[in-house]
Amino acid sequence: MRVLVVHNQLWAHYKSWLFSEIHRVLLETDPQSEFLVAQIALNEASRSNMQPDDTVKYHYPYQVLFNRSLDSVTFQERRKALFRIFKEYKPTVLNITGYFDMAQVLLMFYARLKGVKVVISSESSPADHERSGWRESVKSFIVGRGNAFFCFGKSSAEYLENLGVNPADIAVRNAAVVDEDLIRSRYEEAKSGEANVEKLSRSFIYVGRLAPEKNLEMLLRAYDQMLKANPNSLWKLTLVGDGPARSALEKLVDLLELKNKVSFPGGFPWYQIPDFLAKSDVLILPSKSEPWGLVVNEAMICSMPVIVSEKCGCVPDLVKNEVNGFTFDPAKQSELVSAMQFFEKKPGKIAGMGQASLELIAPFSSRDVAAEMVKCYQKLDGAS
Repeated sequence: MRVLVVHNQLWAHYKSWLFSEIHRVLLETDPQSEFLVAQIALNEASRSNMQPDDTVKYHYPYQVLFNRSLDSVTFQERRKALFRIFKEYKPTVLNITGYFDMAQVLLMFYARLKGVKVVISSESSPADHERSGWRESVKSFIVGRGNAFFCFGKSSAEYLENLGVNPADIAVRNAAVVDEDLIRSRYEEAKSGEANVEKLSRSFIYVGRLAPEKNLEMLLRAYDQMLKANPNSLWKLTLVGDGPARSALEKLVDLLELKNKVSFPGGFPWYQIPDFLAKSDVLILPSKSEPWGLVVNEAMICSMPVIVSEKCGCVPDLVKNEVNGFTFDPAKQSELVSAMQFFEKKPGKIAGMGQASLELIAPFSSRDVAAEMVKCYQKLDGAS
């Protein structure tokens, strides 16, 4: 068996972790097989500040097709490079990770003509973008050429089913995984350092890009409303990250007179995020739209309750109201305020709901998901 995975960018650490796990499982269960990830480019232009970091190393065979940003690679360049590596590698199973990329779609059609089985990985959900009839018809035709599918979660699986995919062909429905071992160990190390520090306040935390689509202005106004209802509240708010909206958000904090309550520590490498989670109590992800929201996985691995916009793809799988947190309509500030006030008034619920988060995230084990993916590859290869 020769598996070729096409992926957009090298500097996507959780995908690298998953590829490493797939490679490990293949070496253990099918050492004669071969595995290669064709990384189209280094990163996206919007994340051009990302650099390779040797602090955490992942081990899997890969080849970078273009040593520059993905946005700078033209369709023709992608098409030629993908066809070249396909012909050189001669896979028996092809796994594409973007049916929205016509270069990958053309490669998929070519692979099918050559008798190669095709797996389509999908993160899309109905809430991602506005949908139109003709686009959905084109997508339905494209995904109809796939032999098997890997989905981030329930919402992406249901979306594929709506496009006509046979549910039995969806081999993995929980592919939204993170490096849970490293996150948990970093969190526990940071938490142990906090154990002897007297806790004088509680904290909500947001982690991600400071960008308009993240709905952070509403988060600040909801937090301000909560404080106005209870001026003696001990809760603070931390916004971890950087981005184009930072200046406007800092100005809003000044306008609302929240400077002593809201902090902007800046952007940090992903593996340092557990250090901030260890100092916080509840994660909030207020996005107007989010294909998934992997920071929710991270917080739940750290035994934290979560408050998550219902427009985030992870909600059907990971957030159960009044069990491990709350969901809310990102257009309704009052719903977010109510969720925040629940924890403000009932801090004793935090530990139990955090434990519920840990139980709910368990099925998203990277080891188990990688093993299921390998089984799918092997099944398709045996059917060739």
